[in-house]
Amino acid sequence: MSKETPKTPAGDRIAKVLARAGVASRREAERMIEAGRVSVNGKVITSPALNVTDKDRIIVDGKQLAEPEPARLWLYHKPTGLVTTAKDEKGRETVFDALPEDMPRVMSVGRLDLNSEGLLLLTNDGEIKRKLELPSTGWVRKYRVRVKGAPTDEMIAPIRKGITLEGERFQPMTVSIDRQQGSNAWLTVSLREGKNREIRRAMESVGLSVNRLLRVSYGPFQLGTLKAGEVEEVRRRVMRDQLGLDGEEEKRAPVRQRKGKAAKLSERTDRAKERADARSGRPAFKGKGSGGKGSGKPTGRPAGNSGGKPGGKPTGKPTGRRGPKR
Repeated sequence: MSKETPKTPAGDRIAKVLARAGVASRREAERMIEAGRVSVNGKVITSPALNVTDKDRIIVDGKQLAEPEPARLWLYHKPTGLVTTAKDEKGRETVFDALPEDMPRVMSVGRLDLNSEGLLLLTNDGEIKRKLELPSTGWVRKYRVRVKGAPTDEMIAPIRKGITLEGERFQPMTVSIDRQQGSNAWLTVSLREGKNREIRRAMESVGLSVNRLLRVSYGPFQLGTLKAGEVEEVRRRVMRDQLGLDGEEEKRAPVRQRKGKAAKLSERTDRAKERADARSGRPAFKGKGSGGKGSGKPTGRPAGNSGGKPGGKPTGKPTGRRGPKR
């Protein structure tokens, strides 16, 4: 006599529901649950192995869980000097401290370290964050990298093949040597994973010291002409095409603004970099980061086949007019 297969409980896992509501990423939500910060229908839970529906009453840190908002995505040009974390134990300013005041609660897709700059994706949806961070997504992250030294193809060869440092395996990177400027050289580096300080550590292993690192694209999304400290929302249509999201086009104006310390910090940083670049020649980075002409409006426009969905053609249109700077 065969046994009946147990029915799958209705609803979704509690951690997935919290992530979808923008409380935290799924992994962070699981930690919150294990810490006893979540209750369902009046009972504190300590295991994420629970399915819930919209009929369940969920409380997080004493507050009832709000209905999830439509998934949204922003492009942010992170300046140097900001840490990518919700709260820094050393009291340093974070990227979230520097965002415009009218931004909703958001999470970063991956990180850029303190001294790195460029494109950082932000979202209010923990499931999107998780999806874009998974190695299986296969999206290319492209960087403009300035190193001290005179790199050669022979020197870079180990990085192109993939290296192991302190027991950690780094996947092969695509590296092109763009130009030599005095004692520095500009490189373009592309990779499909995001390990801690991966590019800096790889370059150090072959005798090159990174003194500037700027991310210019993440999958189909590009930095374009977005200035340091500015934010711009990706159109719903682009999100739907690139991420496979459902729903109608939202008529929401992009946000492009800088706030307080971040604005002053990025302006000082820009001036300092202009002076530094002027001493060694014209700045190598323009627009898309290819050393060519700028790409125009960033607006979540697909960056091209190298950064889009594997095996597919990037789609989506520019967001249109830029919103006012504040």
